Amino acid sequence: MGALQSSPGRPEYSDLAEKTGFSFEQIGVLHKRFKQLSHNEETLQRDNFNEIDDLAFNPIRAQIIEAFFDRRNFHQNGAGKVQEIGFEEFVVVMSHFRPPSADMTEEQRGKTRREKLRFLFNMHDTDNDGTITLEEYRHVVEELLSRSGTLEKETAKCIADAAMLEVASISVGHMEPDEFYEGITFEHFLKLLERFEIESRMTIRFLNMDTTTLCK
Repeated sequence: MGALQSSPGRPEYSDLAEKTGFSFEQIGVLHKRFKQLSHNEETLQRDNFNEIDDLAFNPIRAQIIEAFFDRRNFHQNGAGKVQEIGFEEFVVVMSHFRPPSADMTEEQRGKTRREKLRFLFNMHDTDNDGTITLEEYRHVVEELLSRSGTLEKETAKCIADAAMLEVASISVGHMEPDEFYEGITFEHFLKLLERFEIESRMTIRFLNMDTTTLCK
């Protein structure tokens, strides 16, 4: 399950560093936290995440935990869920929260943004049918706005509600009476979130680490 046996910072970790963008030093920090969470075992299970106090009251706690056990997020073109993950999978999932580096090309930034949005989409596409509901889309918008730090939670909720209604009026309003609304696809999701700056908002603090500083 991808558990790495050698110590972070050694050449054996070059592939993982290249795959995730983390430096050997950053992988070392993640390795220490992995060992804390796993109680020095080689794998993590869902119950290990239940011990994290900062995660207990997160409104999308269940989705965050499941994201670590979703094969779609391992950069391996897989599908389905796993019961435990090794350090490699842990680091790969954490890399989705890395802010883009300053020396990225526009092409690289575009690829990174698409990967982050795919990660967000997968988090809410829990049945892996390739679509999310209008309500799930509203929740994504509210989360992104709330993380900006410039809007009150109620304001973010109102804007998210309006965004959901806008999508509903466009998507459902143009349908024939006998058509069935199947939800928002990933390509539609990309277009809907074009105006959102997500790179600095996809951070994670429930591991007693702040990826905005860890990943710079």
